Parts: sequence; C-alpha cells; structure tokens
Amino acid sequence: MSVSIEQLKSMNADEYQLIDMRNESEIAHGEIPGAITIQAEEIENSELIDKTKRLIICCSRGQNSIEVAQNLVEKGYDAESLEGGYVAWLLDMMKQQEAEDISKDVEQSLRKKFKKKIWCKFTKAINQYELVKEGDRIAVCISGGKDSMLMAKLFQELKLHNKFEFDVKFLVMDPGYSPANRKVIEENARKLNIPIHIFESDIFESVFNVEKSPCYLCARMRRGHLYHFAQELGCNKIALGHHYDDVIETILMGMLYGSQIQTMMPKLHSTNFEGMELIRPLYLVREDDIKAWRDYNNLRFIQCACKFTDTCTTCNNEENRSKRVEIKELIKTLKQTNPYVEGNIFKSIENVNLDTVVAYKKDGVKHHFLDTYDLPKNNGEKKDE
Repeated sequence: MSVSIEQLKSMNADEYQLIDMRNESEIAHGEIPGAITIQAEEIENSELIDKTKRLIICCSRGQNSIEVAQNLVEKGYDAESLEGGYVAWLLDMMKQQEAEDISKDVEQSLRKKFKKKIWCKFTKAINQYELVKEGDRIAVCISGGKDSMLMAKLFQELKLHNKFEFDVKFLVMDPGYSPANRKVIEENARKLNIPIHIFESDIFESVFNVEKSPCYLCARMRRGHLYHFAQELGCNKIALGHHYDDVIETILMGMLYGSQIQTMMPKLHSTNFEGMELIRPLYLVREDDIKAWRDYNNLRFIQCACKFTDTCTTCNNEENRSKRVEIKELIKTLKQTNPYVEGNIFKSIENVNLDTVVAYKKDGVKHHFLDTYDLPKNNGEKKDE
C-alpha cells in the first residue's frame, strides 16, 4: 500500500493527488510542487480531495503516512503512502541538480536580488555588533536547515570581500541522524559547494527517553559538543543561524511564558569553554527573506534532522510547538493594526530605562528600585515623574 518515488514519477499527473500531511512548520522549510497541504484528520472532509483520483499521502519520512493511507483505503478511498516521504522526494530532486551551477546561481542571487534584504543586513550585524574580527577562526555550525545553509554561503561571500583576514570552518555535528537525513545535509552541502566537516555524537540516543524538555536538553548538549569540536579545529567562535524573527519571538516568549524581560544576544562569551564566543550573524535578517531566497533558488531543506521527529514526542507534538506558534500568530495579528510592531519589539530591548524598572538582574544579582529610592538625586531633590 505504498508507492516509490520512481513509480510516482512514471505516473500521469492527472491520475493522482499528492497530499502533504506535514505541519506548517515542516512545510515552511520546503514544499513539494503541486502537492495539496491537508492535515491527516481533515483529509476525509476536505473539499480539495478528488475522490476519482488515487491519493498519494506524504509525511516527512514515510512512516505516519502508512497508517493514514490504510485508514483511507478501509473507508473506500484509493490511497497509498509515499515511500520515504518528503525526505525521499528531496533526495531524488538533489540527484537531478548540478552542484557547481546551483552554487554559482545562489551566490549571484546574494550579490544582486537579495543584496539589500540579506547581504547588507548580514554585513550590518557583523559590523554593528563586532561579530567578526581580524584573525578569528569561526566554526559556522550547519544543522541542515535553511538558516544555517544561508549563513554558510554568506560567510563564503564575506571571505571574498572582507578587508581583513579571518578563517571559517563549516561544521556539521551528527548527533545520531537517520541515514536519509544525513544524506540530505550532505547533498545540500555538495550542491552549494560548502566544504563541511562532520563529526558524530550519540546525543539523540541520550535524550530519547527523557520525558521533560528533551529538546531543550538536546540543544544544550549539542551546543557543548559544537564548542568542543570547534576548539579542536582551532576555532575561537561558533556561529549559529538564529535570525531577526527568532529574536523578537524570544523576547515575547520570555515575557508571556517566562515572566522575564530578556533577549537572544547577538554574541556571548562561553562560560564553560574559555576563550570561545557564540555569534549570531543573521541577527538582522528576516525569516521571510530567507524563505524567499530559498524558493528563488529552488532549494529544499529539512526542518529538523532528528531521526525521532515522526515517531516521538520530542519535536513534533502540539504541546512542544504551540508556544512559539502562538507567539508567531500573536505578532501576525498585532501587525495588522500596527505594521511597525516587529521593529518596536526588537528596539524595546535596546531602549530599557532603568529609572522606570521595578527590579532587574545584573551578573546574577537582583537590584530593586527601593535600593536607591530614598537616596538624594539632583542636588538632594527628589524628582517626580
């Protein structure tokens, strides 16, 4: 009750409908042209379904779609699962593309079409936050998604045009990827002409049975491994692909869910790895512009290379995804009445007035406004609001 990519390619497009049952976050990292996006539980009642055609059900890796296709067959539909899912389709697409030509087109797009929205904002963050300095050896950390792959290409461009010398290493950590997921990352790196260094760990296995915040623990462990391996390569910095939208979403999430005002900093000194820094060169780049760059160059990436994504509760369940999705929707709603809301959220962290803050922390020590409230100000006079 399944169909392979090769069988699908041999079929007449008028004979079937390709149903993509992946969630919005997964699809944001790459769409299948011609596929109809419908969640599994909505397929039967969807007006988009043509019951006269064979339904080809596609999930991320061809696992969840098997059961969905079986249920549809039992209810009278002509349905089959796509073997290997989106990842299998993606790998097949990669085989049809030549790395050198693709890489040149991608680089040209950054120099021309996306110069203002991506390249200039990337270099602005580099200069404004002093992220890259002469003599730096930077480990550009590639997860396999659109953000880190774009960051790698931008660093290659920066090497060509920068006025001082620095070095970059393109680092991929394999924490236990499935063979298909690792192949996707390797093929994208090959297509984009990015010389990656791959090292392995067993992080996925370590967090598989962790019930509370496994994704948080996984991220922490991965960052530690990245620092360690970067040091072994002689690097003094690691670069991560967080972008502008990650920053403003983090600000709101901290306020609404964490009862604190904080932001995702453009750079940080490591507390556990002496002499190491973390930098975020995409700090001023908008996610919509990254998606536009990806689609313009016909690139396809995966959202999460975790081999458990389709079957476990660490990444793909509604509870774990709901908070960030809720924040995205909140910002989208606010933007309808205030088109400047995103910029205002971003700038608010740069315009903190400590005279109007009840309490704040500095170096782990809490300071309260009452600590200095009765102290003389302005030649002994107390100032009203």
